[in-house]
Amino acid sequence: MYEKDGEKYFIVDSHSHFWDASRENWKPGAEQYAKGWIDCFYGYHQLGPPETHWDYDHYLKVTPEDFERDMFIEGHVDYAVFQSTYLKEWYTNGFNTVEQNAQLLERFGDRLIVNGRFDPRDGDPGLKQLEMDAEKYNLKGVKLYTAEWNSGSRGYKLSDPEAYVFLAKAQELGIKNIHVHKGPTIWPLDKDAFDVADVDHAATDFPELNFIVEHVGLPRIEDFCFMAVQEPNVYAGLSVVIGGLMHARPKFFAKVMGELLFWVGEDKMTFGGDYNIWVPKWQVEGFVDWQMPDDDAFTDYPRLTTATKKKILGLNAAKLYDIPVPPECRLETSAGAQDTPGEQLVTEAAAAGSS
Repeated sequence: MYEKDGEKYFIVDSHSHFWDASRENWKPGAEQYAKGWIDCFYGYHQLGPPETHWDYDHYLKVTPEDFERDMFIEGHVDYAVFQSTYLKEWYTNGFNTVEQNAQLLERFGDRLIVNGRFDPRDGDPGLKQLEMDAEKYNLKGVKLYTAEWNSGSRGYKLSDPEAYVFLAKAQELGIKNIHVHKGPTIWPLDKDAFDVADVDHAATDFPELNFIVEHVGLPRIEDFCFMAVQEPNVYAGLSVVIGGLMHARPKFFAKVMGELLFWVGEDKMTFGGDYNIWVPKWQVEGFVDWQMPDDDAFTDYPRLTTATKKKILGLNAAKLYDIPVPPECRLETSAGAQDTPGEQLVTEAAAAGSS
C-alpha cells in the first residue's frame, strides 16, 4: 500500500474500467459514434500531466498486463471496483461490459470487484439479466448511464417508473451501491440527461441504497452539493474531479473540493482514478500531497487532514463494499450509515458558534 511521511494509505479505486475501444469493435454503421466517444475520452486524458500521456492506439485497448502494472504494481491501488458501460449501439461487443471486466477476476479476484449495470428500457429481459449477473458475479453494485442511447431513446431518468422497478429489484438482490454517471458530457450524448435532479427523487424513495454520483454532477457542482447535503445516502464519486481538474484546473479543483468537503463531508466522498482515462499513480500521490490553497478565496473551506485523505482514498469505499481493511489503516467513518449530512452540518456549525 502507499506510504508517505510514515502514514499508510489503503487505496480503493472505486471507479475503473477495462474497455475495448479497438477499431475492430466499432459497430458497422456507427463508427463515427464509437470513434467520437473514445476521442472525447482521449481529450480528457490530455488533462493529466504530460509524462502520463499514452499514444492513441495504446489508449484504445490495454492488456491485462497493462492493467496490473498501472493499477496494482505502480498505481498504489489495493482494491479496485470495475464499473460497466455497455454502449452496444456503437461497439459490437460492448465498450466495457460485465463479461469483459470479469475476465480479470480469475487473475485479480482477491483485489477486484466487478459491478454490473442495468437499463430500465430493457424491460423484463433486462430484469432477468440483472438477476443472472447478480448470481454469477455476486454483484454489490451497478453503474448506470442515464444518457446512454438505446433503440432510439437518448436517455432516461432514475425517477422514471421503469427505473424504480429496476432499483427495487437491485435492492431485493442485495445490490446496494448504485453508481450513476452525472458529470461531463461525452459526445454524442445529451448534456441534459446527466442532470442530477433525478438522483434526489430516487435517493429519497430508496433510502437503503447508496447512490454514488460519479463525477459529482460536474459542472453542476452547486446543484449536486445542495441536493447531496439533504440525502444521507448520496455520495460524491471523485472520478474526473481529481484526474481531470487537480493538474489541469487547480483553482477550480480547490473550489470543487471545498464545496464537497463543506456540504457533503469527508465520509461521503470516494476516490476513483477512472482508469484507463488516467492511471491512478499520479492522482494518489498528488492528492496525498494536496492541501487547500492558502488564499483568501478559499478561507471558508475546510482543510484536509491526513484522516480526511485516508477516508476519501479508500476507507469510505471499503465500508460501502465490505472490503477488509488492514488493522493499521482503520479509521471510523460514517460511510454506509443513515445519518443525515444536513443535521451533521448544523451540529458542526452550532459547535463552532459556541466555541
